[in-house]
Amino acid sequence: MDKESFDIQADENNVNDEALHSSTANRQFNIKKEILEWVQAIVIALVIALVIRTFVFSLIRVDGHSMVPTLQHNDRLIVTKLMYKPQQGDIIILRPPMHKNTPFVKRIIALPGQTVDIDFKKHKVLVDGVELKEPYINEPTVQRGDVKFPVVVPENTVFVLGDNRNNSRDSRYSDVGMVPYKSIIGKAVFRIWPLNNFGSIYR
Repeated sequence: MDKESFDIQADENNVNDEALHSSTANRQFNIKKEILEWVQAIVIALVIALVIRTFVFSLIRVDGHSMVPTLQHNDRLIVTKLMYKPQQGDIIILRPPMHKNTPFVKRIIALPGQTVDIDFKKHKVLVDGVELKEPYINEPTVQRGDVKFPVVVPENTVFVLGDNRNNSRDSRYSDVGMVPYKSIIGKAVFRIWPLNNFGSIYR
């Protein structure tokens, strides 16, 4: 091989080495770019999920028997939060001020300005003097609690009871009392588990 041929071969080798290096660099760049895009997508998805959970709706598991027969222990519920305004009869998730670390599930019985009275002899709940029709309760209301009746519901609070009246810690007890609006997490609207009870929790 003469000198000229040797120089040409050497140049070709250099070109091949540069092309290989460039191809490897491009692959590494593409891998890094793809990883970055995946990380960004995951972060965005987590942020969206957090916003939805915080402001729109969340999934709640019922722990206990205070809402029997309407709700059962371990039921999974969808709870709406966005623009929620409390209404009488709503089933809500709340954190009473004296139980901030414990979510409660109860039914709204009365709204601000309404008067609640409970006749424990006749087992009747009255709001503004009118007896409530309560086909959803488990049994007649016997358990008294330590709150004296009648009571007027203060502004920006609600009076709540469990449907399982004699096995429920609710507004009949001073450690729960009238529930401030700011303590309400949201309204339970839909049961997704167990599947044989899938659907609305309101009848």
